[in-house]
Amino acid sequence: MSATRRQVLARSGALGVGIAFTGALSELFAGTAAAQNLGHTGYGPLVPDPKGLLDLPKGFRYRVLSREGDQLRSGEGKVPSNHDGMAAFAGRSPGRHGRVHLVRNHENRPTAALAVPTVEGLTYDPAGKGGCTALTLDSRNNVLSERVAIAGTAVNCAGGPTPWGTWLTCEETEDKAGTNGYTKDHGFIFEVDPTDPHRSGAVPLTAMGRFQHEAIAVDPKRGVVYETEDAFLKPFGLFYRFLPDKPLGGLGSLRAGGRLQAMRVPGVPDLSTIQETGAAFDGIEWVDVPDPLAAQTPVRLQDFGPKGITHAQKLEGCYWGGKSVYFVSSFARSADGSAADHYGQIWRYDPSARRLTLVIVFGPDTDVQLPGESPDNICLAPSGGLMVCEDGNGAQHVFGVTRRGEVYPMARGRQNIGTPEKPEWGEFAGVTFSPDGETMYVNCYTPGTTFAVTGPWRR
Repeated sequence: MSATRRQVLARSGALGVGIAFTGALSELFAGTAAAQNLGHTGYGPLVPDPKGLLDLPKGFRYRVLSREGDQLRSGEGKVPSNHDGMAAFAGRSPGRHGRVHLVRNHENRPTAALAVPTVEGLTYDPAGKGGCTALTLDSRNNVLSERVAIAGTAVNCAGGPTPWGTWLTCEETEDKAGTNGYTKDHGFIFEVDPTDPHRSGAVPLTAMGRFQHEAIAVDPKRGVVYETEDAFLKPFGLFYRFLPDKPLGGLGSLRAGGRLQAMRVPGVPDLSTIQETGAAFDGIEWVDVPDPLAAQTPVRLQDFGPKGITHAQKLEGCYWGGKSVYFVSSFARSADGSAADHYGQIWRYDPSARRLTLVIVFGPDTDVQLPGESPDNICLAPSGGLMVCEDGNGAQHVFGVTRRGEVYPMARGRQNIGTPEKPEWGEFAGVTFSPDGETMYVNCYTPGTTFAVTGPWRR
């Protein structure tokens, strides 16, 4: 993923250009607790880490929770490669208050150095190297356990939490059985129970579609699941919704099936053509997907009728906020076949009004400059604002962005994965906060490292 992103930026001339935001940043926080606390301008300059791992502002400290190649505490094998999407869940067992369960994706392709170890009852396809691992932490971020949560999947990039406290991990691939040595079809979503993975097993949620999944968000009142498709080359991906037969039914309920639909914006075949912040479209249509399993034809190439369907390049992040779902198109390039160019968009869909609105546009000629090259994973911070993971060339950062558009450095990676002559640093991914808001958890993609960062978040 990093190489792809860097190649695109190099071709487009974006390297060295500050990515920026324009538009109503406050829109992103409407209806959330963070909306009440936005406005600080950061925590000061980053202090070089004498251990050479992670630079943080004064008063903050980190703990390494897990590193690629170390032994899993369960004894099942080694910590896998390519740490990516992640979420934190509160402990649910009586007498275990303060515990946190982390579920971490491993975006492993067939060439990955360290596969997720196969475990009986938790393995979908023994030939798949991807999956998830789960960590249980006490209130002081001591690691109590670390184990395989699902194995035998492929290219587990992002996903999202459910209202009932499970993680939906997404395969960002469409490889079928017989491709790359796989023995089963891939391109599915799987549910993972962070407290007891054997309760969820390794069952593909086939009704939710087989395509290059990126992320999901669940409407906590209706139970509708929204899904993004990260398609880099034309034909580009679609934005989907899944209407479960058993909405909000808890662990395993999504296996009961439902209807998969794709979004059609009347008169807009490609979202990249919309460039004006605040542009809104009413009467959004949802069209049934003819073949969700894509047995013969990828979903985005299927026949959606004479009106067609709406596409977008690089649909990635997806989250629920207030009464709407937000999703990200990280960039669009006419050289790749997009109808227009942009450095990134954030869209909001209001299901009650059936209205789609372009909320944020990324620079470079906009109001708020982000020093890094490529915003990637984002999350809401309890102290206010966004935390943005950088994925680009040179030093890699986690940046904070306030509602007023002020940008400040929160963390800088120091692990050189290149050479002294040609240094390169691992990107950040999976940024998330503990349920009490006191700890930021973040991954370094490679070498795979999971950090817990504590400090004066509520200063």
